[in-house]
Amino acid sequence: MPDRPLPPPSLSYGGDAAGLICGWRFGPAGDGAAVALDADEAAAWLAQPAPAPGEFAWLHFNLSHAPARRWLERHAALPDSFHEALDGGLHSTRVERDDDTLVAVINDVHYDFGFEPSDISTLWIAVGPRLVVTARTRPLRSVDTLRTAVRDGDVPRSPAELLEHLMRAQADVLVGIVRGVTARVDAVEDDLLAGRPGPQRARLGELRRVLVRLQRLLAPEPAALFRLLTRPPPWMAEADAQGLRDASGEFSVVLRDMAGLQERVKLLQEEVAARVQEGNNRSLFVLTVVTVLALPINILAGLFGMNVGGIPLAENRHGFWILVAVVASFTAAAAWVAFRKAGRR
Repeated sequence: MPDRPLPPPSLSYGGDAAGLICGWRFGPAGDGAAVALDADEAAAWLAQPAPAPGEFAWLHFNLSHAPARRWLERHAALPDSFHEALDGGLHSTRVERDDDTLVAVINDVHYDFGFEPSDISTLWIAVGPRLVVTARTRPLRSVDTLRTAVRDGDVPRSPAELLEHLMRAQADVLVGIVRGVTARVDAVEDDLLAGRPGPQRARLGELRRVLVRLQRLLAPEPAALFRLLTRPPPWMAEADAQGLRDASGEFSVVLRDMAGLQERVKLLQEEVAARVQEGNNRSLFVLTVVTVLALPINILAGLFGMNVGGIPLAENRHGFWILVAVVASFTAAAAWVAFRKAGRR
């Protein structure tokens, strides 16, 4: 357990004056020590020329605080590629190696994720032999899960294992999202099969947009990590590299489940579209039949409504009923032809 607990999340979630949300110093591998750090203590620890063997720190920053960038540039000694990633504004997932530091740009869902495509933000990561830095602009669920785990005593043994824990937390968050989307898709499918009216198209469209954006932003992550692990940095032990490969494999499985769910949503959308088209065709057929049945009486009404001489049956006292019989005969013939063609279809 940590020597000094963190303040309550309501007080520390936005970061301190330097933008540091949380900081932890971990002792040598296997001793289970984890000590909370503030910005001043982290700066003093980073200024030490030779930390204890196996000792490393994790610092998590809120980039919405302007002093966070200045603190990182002054004290963290991170590679230029990390600062370029922060300045670049590109949110595509990538994992790169810059000398002995791993620089990663990954995407995660907001802490208050509500199945909206906009509830996805970027997390910037730098992993070195003695320091792990994560930075974000919005609260993210996977990092918060990792913070809670460390606070509860789940202490990583190395920077690579901390990255592995983060990836597994990210996979767990995705599993929860997949389960939530599956439950919503099941509800839409039940309504569709039961014939209950509802905004199925809108609900399926929202869910598919969420899945498409998650798939587009997260799918490159396992492949990028696998490429990097073919030539890991010298400080990364083989056990840590294998752990990252395993975590990446689990992440890939979740992405495949998400792709399958996306295909299911697409099929349901096609089913809903087919039913809507069927309903439109039925309405159009009814309108066509009504138009055809009204055609004879409209033609005769137009002809006999002209005020010209020589109108037939004008002097016949049975003329009205004769015209009614003619209209009824033509209407019946038109109805027979229309329904016969409809039966053939």
